[in-house]
Amino acid sequence: MDYIVAHRAEAEADYQDVLQEAQANRQYWENRNRERFRQIAALPPKPGQEALHDKLRAWKERIGTNVAASSK
Repeated sequence: MDYIVAHRAEAEADYQDVLQEAQANRQYWENRNRERFRQIAALPPKPGQEALHDKLRAWKERIGTNVAASSK
């Protein structure tokens, strides 16, 4: 901790570099897998899991509604 305090500007610059690299990696993998995620989402639920998918869909809709309402 003493090192970070003594070299705060350098530590902050390094931290920002790490954040930027992490964002670039996340964006790369999201772009690379976007079509696969779309294919998986289009698959029908496995037999016996229809109720679970309905519950998950309702939960996502509720969360989406809450996020939209809180951002206003």
